[in-house]
Amino acid sequence: MKTRIISVLSCVAMVGGALAMGNRIREPLAPTPPMGWNSYDSYGTYAHEQACFDNLKTFVETFKPLGYDYFVIDGGWYIEYELQPGTLFPTTDKGFGINMNEDGYFIPSKTYFPNGLKGIADECHKNGVKFGVHFLRGMPRKAVEQNTPVKGTKYFAADIADTNSICGWNQHTYGVDMSKPGAQEYYDGWIQLLADYGIDFIKADDIVSFPDEIAAVQKAIAKCGRRMTLSLSPGGRVLGNEIKLYEKADMLRVTTDVWDNQHDIDECFDSWLTWQYVPVREGFWFDMDMIPIGELQVMIPRGTTHKMAGEGAHRQDHFTVPQKETFMAMRALSASPLMMGGVLPTLKGDDLRVLTSKEMIACNQNGKMGHLISNKKYIQTWLTEERGTDKDNGWVAVFNRMDEKAETFVSVKSLGLDPDKKYELSNVWKGAPFKLGKVELAPHGCVFIHYTEKTK
Repeated sequence: MKTRIISVLSCVAMVGGALAMGNRIREPLAPTPPMGWNSYDSYGTYAHEQACFDNLKTFVETFKPLGYDYFVIDGGWYIEYELQPGTLFPTTDKGFGINMNEDGYFIPSKTYFPNGLKGIADECHKNGVKFGVHFLRGMPRKAVEQNTPVKGTKYFAADIADTNSICGWNQHTYGVDMSKPGAQEYYDGWIQLLADYGIDFIKADDIVSFPDEIAAVQKAIAKCGRRMTLSLSPGGRVLGNEIKLYEKADMLRVTTDVWDNQHDIDECFDSWLTWQYVPVREGFWFDMDMIPIGELQVMIPRGTTHKMAGEGAHRQDHFTVPQKETFMAMRALSASPLMMGGVLPTLKGDDLRVLTSKEMIACNQNGKMGHLISNKKYIQTWLTEERGTDKDNGWVAVFNRMDEKAETFVSVKSLGLDPDKKYELSNVWKGAPFKLGKVELAPHGCVFIHYTEKTK
């Protein structure tokens, strides 16, 4: 029997006082948890133009009507690669260089985006979809080597670069020393370029541990004249005393990269436990990373032995159906953003069912992080109340956190509901009424329930 169930971390207490003061400067651009697709789980840093258009077509036809409306290209859109002959597969993980303009800003790769990003942005906007890209903190090392000018100033890249500040997984950037004149102007120009591309969503990476550069990005967005949703990454490095600053963004990663294995599901539960009672402004969301369901890592052929971007090689996700139902129930009840990661055109069966469930989406878009009701012998019950109603309505799930199947007795009281009230209960995943009493749960499975108070 394997599980990881931890107590709430001390950082909750540490940040509570600061959050009580609040920070309401930033207008909420995401009043409910953002929903969309991100290219990383399926294409790593090797997303290419044709793949984007193919996925966007399915996104518009199948997912946009359900409320999914962000389409995001993750890292690598500016990297130049040597390709395996006759294919779009890269020969190495990191490429041989980056594409950069005269102002020292990343621009789209000639390898994978020979026509730039405008065509994809235009197709998104034509269909009412918001378009986003990955944004790496700092500036290209190539800009420092060439000492490119900082646009609109008398300064140069070497004047503002912090060459001791480097990203642990990307060899293309240095940090920016925000104490130097010209540093804010560099970020202003960078964000303005993305605004000119038609970008609506920025996934800012390698940044949560660098408050000064977070503030610089936030200031640049405020100046650029375009509404941009801002997501901060990576998880695992959140500074408890900087929540007030993070709140000026819209999303904050609170897990490391999440893949299709039980260890990472457990990490999400741990994170949920940590952040469940932390008060934040309306329209700010704790993000538990992408949803690795479906066909993954398609740019890394099976049998590849050397390290490439992401985890593993081309595969169908390794989750069981109960794990998928647990994963999505957890995302719904925790009000975490729903960013799909699998290849969209090949989704089918249970994968499509759990991603398109209207009741699951309604729970998620309710936008209220649920809380732990009980934890008994590795059976956990989590509940979130429905907003905007005088009735006692909401959603609740009973999770089996074990490797073995489990039997538990479910009552109104065990679900955390009022035993003096009557409820209509429905099983979200079965689309049928739920009956109280003994319930058998699959290993790492759950029962996900929508409850509605009955009134005379």
